[in-house]
Amino acid sequence: MRINRKQRVWVIVGASRNGIGTAIAEDAANAGEKVIITGLDESPLSFPNGDVSYQRLDICNNAELEAFSKQVKHIDVLVNCAGISRRDEEDDIDIFKKVIDVNLTGNFAVIRTFEDRLIAAKGVIINIASMYSFFGSPKIPAYGASKAAIQQLTKSLAIRLAPQGVRVNAIAPGFIVTEQTSKGRADKAHYEAVKSRTPYGRWGEPHDVSGVAMFLASEQAKFVTGQTIAVDGGYTIV
Repeated sequence: MRINRKQRVWVIVGASRNGIGTAIAEDAANAGEKVIITGLDESPLSFPNGDVSYQRLDICNNAELEAFSKQVKHIDVLVNCAGISRRDEEDDIDIFKKVIDVNLTGNFAVIRTFEDRLIAAKGVIINIASMYSFFGSPKIPAYGASKAAIQQLTKSLAIRLAPQGVRVNAIAPGFIVTEQTSKGRADKAHYEAVKSRTPYGRWGEPHDVSGVAMFLASEQAKFVTGQTIAVDGGYTIV
């Protein structure tokens, strides 16, 4: 496949459903970028505008990841949005391991797979952390542990890859209206408690997060690396 080098190539892992990855893909496509998204669904949500293609991918399947990587000869921006949580179920050791495997090990595997092409392009890596990178939750201990690790991984990779011209940052969303948070939002007491604690008085929307990703991928952020930016309406400062 021939690629216009004036058009940057984004790979957004975990963007097939209504959520943060999809919002980032929409913003990047609307900005004229070439966007490749992945997910576990057989087909993704439709994207009415822009150059967007889809590849089904299980990031914990090494063979699938290797086959996908061979299709992507050039990459400028890698966004790691793949993540799962199992509210009230993560005390089960097998579920705990699965959450860590996807949220931490799987995302690291994606970075390692594309690292050579990101170095060649002097590209950008954007990881999706969480407000639970900063504090705990008894209902999702594995998710919290994995997202805290993503924050630390971001720092370590930023140091290692800076000499090669690759910037590595993370975004820590607060409570965002996505499919992943549907179970939590169904708990009315929890839903209202989030609103009352959040200075902005509402849950976030996916496009509240995607603008920060666009900034981190831009030349305006060319001296920003190793940072985790909270996008939570002020939730974590209260």
